[in-house]
Amino acid sequence: MRRFLVSGMLVILCFVLQTTFFKGIAFSGIVPNLMIILTASFGFMRGERTGIAFGFFCGLLSDIFFGSVIGLNAMIYMYIGYANGKFNRIFFPEDIKLPMALILVSDLVYGLAYYVILFLMRKRFHFTYYFVHVILPEMVYTIFITLLLYPISLWINKKLEDMERRSARKFV
Repeated sequence: MRRFLVSGMLVILCFVLQTTFFKGIAFSGIVPNLMIILTASFGFMRGERTGIAFGFFCGLLSDIFFGSVIGLNAMIYMYIGYANGKFNRIFFPEDIKLPMALILVSDLVYGLAYYVILFLMRKRFHFTYYFVHVILPEMVYTIFITLLLYPISLWINKKLEDMERRSARKFV
């Protein structure tokens, strides 16, 4: 129950930060994708199920407030969370290279999927413009913010796991 409440608060906090604070310090209208960082981080820290759950709620929240199609972001984020959850077996908390690479690829996949579904299918073929002016800057900004946000999410996950272990020992 505690993990569920903390997870919900994290999703809401990241959404509020992404849509308020980071909108204020946007570079050329580009904002880091905190929801990708959160979905990917908890996906590879906790596994596929957690990745799917975080992806669904992060994406649904984005869809409700900003999406032109309800469920599109939820679907993309769920796939990203699931794919990152597959790397749970080779995840080591001390190593930041794997999380950085996975978050970078996740943001790239998100940008490409969003482009294909919303623009390409409506015959808007300005891929190089979209890639250079939207996808690439968002990836760079997201990776920069990952350096700050990932250690915090790692610390929160560690604290939650410690509390779960302590409460499990009480009942055994």
